[in-house]
Amino acid sequence: MRATTLLRLAVAGNRTDHLRTGLTALSAALAVVTLLAAATVLAVEGEAGYASALLAESGLRPGVATALIMLSLPVLALTGQCIRLGAPARDRRLAAIRLAGATPRQAVLVASAETVAAALLGAVAGVGVFQLLRLLLDRRDAAGRLLLPTDVFPPPLPVAAIVLAVPLTAGVIGALLLRRIVISPLGVVRRTRNRAPWPWPGSLIVAGLVLFALPRHLESIGGKAMVTALTGGVALTMIGVVVGTGWIAHTAGRLLHRFGPRPAMLLAGRRLMADPWSGSRTFAALLAGVVAGAIALGYRVQLETQFRAFAAYNAMFPADSTMGLAEDEDFYVGAVDLVMVAVGVGIAVAAAGVLVTLAESIVARRRSYAALAAVGVPRRTMSEAVLWHTLAPLVPAVLLALLSGVGLTRLMGTEISVEGPTGTICDAACRAGTASPVALPTPPPVTVTVPVPVDTLAMLGGGALLAMLVVSAVGLLVLRSSTNLEELRAG
Repeated sequence: MRATTLLRLAVAGNRTDHLRTGLTALSAALAVVTLLAAATVLAVEGEAGYASALLAESGLRPGVATALIMLSLPVLALTGQCIRLGAPARDRRLAAIRLAGATPRQAVLVASAETVAAALLGAVAGVGVFQLLRLLLDRRDAAGRLLLPTDVFPPPLPVAAIVLAVPLTAGVIGALLLRRIVISPLGVVRRTRNRAPWPWPGSLIVAGLVLFALPRHLESIGGKAMVTALTGGVALTMIGVVVGTGWIAHTAGRLLHRFGPRPAMLLAGRRLMADPWSGSRTFAALLAGVVAGAIALGYRVQLETQFRAFAAYNAMFPADSTMGLAEDEDFYVGAVDLVMVAVGVGIAVAAAGVLVTLAESIVARRRSYAALAAVGVPRRTMSEAVLWHTLAPLVPAVLLALLSGVGLTRLMGTEISVEGPTGTICDAACRAGTASPVALPTPPPVTVTVPVPVDTLAMLGGGALLAMLVVSAVGLLVLRSSTNLEELRAG
């Protein structure tokens, strides 16, 4: 198949296909802007005169870049969710391409090329948006220091790598979504697994907790090994929570199907049992954001407890003799608050992806919903079934994400102990030889218990669930048009 023919087939379609292309391009542009911001932070060399200490100090900039890269992950996940929009119409178009003589490989290539073309368009537009933001955000404070590193631009090689990596990643995601699909001239068939999920992802969570706690119990561990262990522990925990949602969904479906007294619960239970892995795919970015937020909240409480312990210990000394750490509390806590802002943005982007997936799933099953409406099932019952299908696995999955995230920080210690140095002070008379050194007072050590941030964790989990309720309410608007009896017509 020639490249021009492939491109013409990739950009063809109806309004739904054009909407999918636009949303894919938009999410790719957001990902490129975020990654270019991370590359800009890494491009700053040495100590720089920026208003924020997070950008001015070279040792803190890698953390800022890492946070931006993590923020781009839910945006890339949104790209994968946008690919699924309007799947029924695209499936019919791919079947028509097969009927015209294309091979299965060429049909998959057309679908992947559509995603790559849209993402490449969005990536190029993202570079332009980033340049525009650099001009609009070029501001200085009263001391003449830049608020953001708008005086630095990443080298051409990283920029080109980002612009190419985002479309390629989107294309790989599209190919993975089509891996269980058989495209024939008579239609598109999706292969499904009938075996119930096993709870093996729980072992990944346990392995992540053990790996995260390992550096605390090893005295001779290098800096790189410690960072690798901590990062690997967080990654394994996130993967375990996301993949474990499949088992949670299947278990919730069994409980709803067995004990649900309402028809909506029975419908939702059967759907969860038929496709339990849809929760892992749909809520992946959201649950990863909840785990990251729980880690940040737990670490914030650790910092606040540490500064409170130092303040209590410093109060035992004279006014001119302190340990000099409590004065930086606002800086460190403020840095964690910035991470929470990034987590909030990531959860909002993940919620947008869930909205796309929910609307796509309703449209894909429009004939089933129309058949239910034709036999007398009220729309209210079908709407309730969609809510149960969304929230039944999500509530325990969010609780698991909160417990896993805060559990990682609890492994850092549940108590903060502060014990000052012992020794003597030699004043001027001592240095002159006319007096003896003065012994330093040794107050008793101060031990403060690190509390569990139940209130902030509840706000994080409640915010995620509230966002899903809003998304479900918006998605149910699609259900009304999908229950028309005209959907039962063939063709």
